[in-house]
Amino acid sequence: MNSQRIPLSLPAIWNMSFGFFGIQFGFGLQMANMSAIYQYLGASESSLPILWLAAPLTGLIVQPIVGHYSDRTWTRLGRRRPYFLAGAILASCALVAMPNSSSLWMAAGLLWVLDASVNISMEPFRAFVGDLLPPSQRQLGFSMQSLLIGLGAVLSSGLPWLVTRLGFGGGAAAPGTIPHSVHIAFYIGAAVFIGSVLYTIVTTAEIPPEPGAGEAQPQGRSTAVEILEGIARMPPMMRRLALVQFFTWLGLFCMWLYFPPAVAEGIFQGKPGSAAYQSGVEWGGVCFATYSGVAFIASFGLVALHRSGISTRTIYRTGLVCAGLGLLSTGFWESPGFLLVSMAGVGIGWATILSMPYAILADSIPPAKMGFYMGVFNFFIVIPQILAATLLGPVVKQLFDGRPLPAVLFGGASILAAAAALSLVPDDRSRPAQGDGALGRRDRRPAVG
Repeated sequence: MNSQRIPLSLPAIWNMSFGFFGIQFGFGLQMANMSAIYQYLGASESSLPILWLAAPLTGLIVQPIVGHYSDRTWTRLGRRRPYFLAGAILASCALVAMPNSSSLWMAAGLLWVLDASVNISMEPFRAFVGDLLPPSQRQLGFSMQSLLIGLGAVLSSGLPWLVTRLGFGGGAAAPGTIPHSVHIAFYIGAAVFIGSVLYTIVTTAEIPPEPGAGEAQPQGRSTAVEILEGIARMPPMMRRLALVQFFTWLGLFCMWLYFPPAVAEGIFQGKPGSAAYQSGVEWGGVCFATYSGVAFIASFGLVALHRSGISTRTIYRTGLVCAGLGLLSTGFWESPGFLLVSMAGVGIGWATILSMPYAILADSIPPAKMGFYMGVFNFFIVIPQILAATLLGPVVKQLFDGRPLPAVLFGGASILAAAAALSLVPDDRSRPAQGDGALGRRDRRPAVG
């Protein structure tokens, strides 16, 4: 894209980011409930990582391909918005089907569909900020996404618990079945996902490309070759952020995978299929809702810090330290209420994880390949998850005697390692930003309804 961006108002940035609320609503339901759904259908703790393998694998494959083609797309609906819409439709269908899974492998197959669909919608939203906002507003744009992600996650993560408390849960599920509260929550999630994405599509128009921008790949070169060459030439800043992302998402995956079972078994003393276990898993969802809620509140602080002069790297490191210490502290509590204190630290970190690395990256990648490199950046999120999915099961079984809590503590240590690795990334006050002048001379502002 070869246009000079004009700063947008806060309401306009809210509109262009609102679809992320629905995306995270569906993603939050997935993160908080899939381990429990697998166990309701008969999975053991040691088999959970391999069953989760669908999520990172689909991201590894889908995001760079979607980014590559969205950079070259221009339709009546725009450049990124066709992908938002297609992903939202598919994800909503998968959310409706998931709680109706009749077998373990049906649920695992639906997770492939759900995660691929979420990735189809999510990746272009990252590029959307780079497309429509000038460099001076990109931190603000990603912070707004973080705010809406926090709001979507806090409402979705605790939804089964809330449904049960309102009297619609239907009691403890029969062995081998998924609780009624999960059914209702996933149906609500499907409606919120598609509705939120449609809101952004209707209210935010895209900037038409300059002549020659996003042109087709040269004749005789396949998409695979184009993608591999782009990966080989990735910007230096992306390479430096890779190690930070690796340790961060390794730690987060440990939490998502094992925190609800750790709470259900370690604090509530329940076994899969028991009322105590269901209560523990629901409380794990409340904990996830808590860190998401704290992230939502912390995102307001990130928006306020936009003009403070504090470097993006400093904000990012502070958040990572809070998240790492928060996860490590979960090993000290015997009462479920104290877990909310730990989740507050995770929430502060989550707000920065969702915004600061993308703000650092967006000023360092070619505008014409914004979608592609945002997709490639996802490699450093999904590769650690793939490693965790393949190795954590044997580790938990052999070294941790099947107990999920040590895996959660390992996740906290990994996030602290990410904070240390951030020293490899130059402070944004010491590196030149890619200014608007490099992007062209014509002013075009997206129409916002």
